Amino acid sequence: MDRPARQPAGGKGAAAWLPGVQVDNIRRFRAAVAGALAYLEARRQEINDLNVFPVADGDTGDNMALTLRAVADELQRLERQAREGAAGELDRRQLVESVARAALLGARGNSGVILSQLIRGAAEELSSRPGELIDPSLLGAAMLNAANRAYSSVREPAEGTMLTVAREMAHQLVADVAHHAADLKLPADAGPAEQDAVIAAALERALGVGEEAVKKGPQLLAALREAGVVDAGAVGLTVIFAGVIAALRGEEPPAVAVPPARVSHPHHTSSTYRYCTNFVVTGSGLEAERFIPPLEELGDSVLVVGDETTLRVHLHTDNPQRATALFEHHGEVSNLDVADMRRQIAARAARLGGGLCGAVAVCDGAGFESLYRELGVEPLPGGPTLNPSTYDLLAAIHQVEAEQVLVLPCSPNLVLAAEGAAELSDKEVAVAPVLSQQAGVAAALAFNGAAPLAENRKAIEGALHGLRSGAVGRAARDDREGRYGAGDAVGLLEEQVVSFGEVEMTLLETARRVADGKELLSVYAGREPPLPLEAVEALLGGLPVELELREGGQAAWWWLLAAE
Repeated sequence: MDRPARQPAGGKGAAAWLPGVQVDNIRRFRAAVAGALAYLEARRQEINDLNVFPVADGDTGDNMALTLRAVADELQRLERQAREGAAGELDRRQLVESVARAALLGARGNSGVILSQLIRGAAEELSSRPGELIDPSLLGAAMLNAANRAYSSVREPAEGTMLTVAREMAHQLVADVAHHAADLKLPADAGPAEQDAVIAAALERALGVGEEAVKKGPQLLAALREAGVVDAGAVGLTVIFAGVIAALRGEEPPAVAVPPARVSHPHHTSSTYRYCTNFVVTGSGLEAERFIPPLEELGDSVLVVGDETTLRVHLHTDNPQRATALFEHHGEVSNLDVADMRRQIAARAARLGGGLCGAVAVCDGAGFESLYRELGVEPLPGGPTLNPSTYDLLAAIHQVEAEQVLVLPCSPNLVLAAEGAAELSDKEVAVAPVLSQQAGVAAALAFNGAAPLAENRKAIEGALHGLRSGAVGRAARDDREGRYGAGDAVGLLEEQVVSFGEVEMTLLETARRVADGKELLSVYAGREPPLPLEAVEALLGGLPVELELREGGQAAWWWLLAAE
């Protein structure tokens, strides 16, 4: 049974609860969470670098820390309210439900959402037994419910991950209580320090089992075995428990070994999707299961958890907007977080070194330079003629922090110089068949910094297949056939003149020819076009194609066009 209203001072962690939760109890619980968060933050980058499953995007440590930070912030808020008497006396159920909701709202990524479900499962067990002292017996039951809740939240649970570690630790806690009941039983008058010591001892035994489960992960999950690492989320969970033990004892955390990470190129299904998408939906009568099938049509790694008033949604997709649109008539979408996994994968590989592939794209225009940087490609300004020297190309190749480099010449006149630079470089260099700036953008979108050179070249060739290019600009001289004069607008489809004369009609006709039979038309405005983007959008808005307008900043053409 919970202790009377006042407890003696002492202890640095969290153990017993009162029927009415007082400031001291919230403070002790917050200290335990703070200890877990502090140790997780200290090891966060190591955990990030281990992350290869389901995608090697290197953010598991970040996502788990964000989730736990939300819990810590909520406890701080509750402590402040309790201290000020603003919220009255909370019971255990109100406290743990508040904490579980905070974890749900703060969750990010697969690992964060699963961690939120572990917290929710533990909270459900604790709130269902309000009159009991929190001791190893209740902790074991809470941990077991946490593992069950987390497993049920994942459509296809993978063994060897944090799910396995949570289950094995829970089983150890339950087994310890069964076999060492006398050692783990707390007397009714146990003070905070004694409570903390007993719980810390039980958690430390469970932590040992958890670490063994981490080591066995590669035996259970092929993706880990192929990458030569253990699961990042599994390590993160053991780090969290080590931090709790540290807070309970007021000591340094037990040493948790984090094996070294290395560059790997896993080929999981999620690698085909670009954006890790997370958001919250609030409403009424929400049913998680009904939304899973349509979300799985948009991507994979789908998690939808919560209750009928609040859902946390996570998926990997190329269409975040379509994912959120599924909930438009069911509730309010908030807490939207979209991460570019290709950039994350490239950043992880760059941190670890090794087989990261880089890319250089020759370009003209501030807009193109900025766009390439956003896509993880190093821009090489080539001037209006796109004609840097072989040694300019060679310097750009060596500037890329990778041993494999792909060159996007973006001009047919530059291919030989690019091939010459590739032969001179001591890196492994290939020249992609990219012959225009528009094609360069399509190639950059297909580029994956975590994939090897040959795979990137093949992916870019696939992206360019069926791409149709065009351009509209000022004629530099009179047409030999007398169709237009110097200064008139002229439009090209690939290398063929297809329109000329007045600016608006030339642009419209060229765009129509480029976009014919395609789904997406991209238009890149030059340095000083005769029409602003707003006018271009109005002019081309009636074409039966999705329109994408960007500032390219190129000098040679008013507009560059590409359709796919």
